[in-house]
Amino acid sequence: MKLEIRKGVREDIPEALQLVKELAIYEKAPKEVTVTVEEMERDGFGNEAVFTFYVAETENGIVGMALYYIKYSTWKGKCVFLEDIIVTEEYRKLGIGKKLFDEVLRDAKQLNVRRLEWQVLEWNEPAIKFYEKMNAHFDKEWINCKMTFE
Repeated sequence: MKLEIRKGVREDIPEALQLVKELAIYEKAPKEVTVTVEEMERDGFGNEAVFTFYVAETENGIVGMALYYIKYSTWKGKCVFLEDIIVTEEYRKLGIGKKLFDEVLRDAKQLNVRRLEWQVLEWNEPAIKFYEKMNAHFDKEWINCKMTFE
């Protein structure tokens, strides 16, 4: 299998959104995805772009992606938040997620951030095992909070 990991471009957004929708189904929340292609194009490539992403591409198209953005910690300063690593089901366990993770890690180091952060659902054992291999710290102290405006 020929695999290329590269920075995502505007033309990749429709396939990237399909991966997001596939992830939402896997995470038992398919109706939660409300973002559109147009919003992702604006937010990733507009005048005030807020995210960067990498894609994993084979001869069959885009089979994975990793999306991150810069956040700021009052304790640590500039940080990278890895929003998602997604690999389509038939391409999992081939090392693609690791290659995507490594690209984000490389960017985080180049950006000279103090921390790389992400979240994982407590029941997502494959992802937890993946992050354990990376020697990730699992924080049992902080509770995630959110408000949705709709």
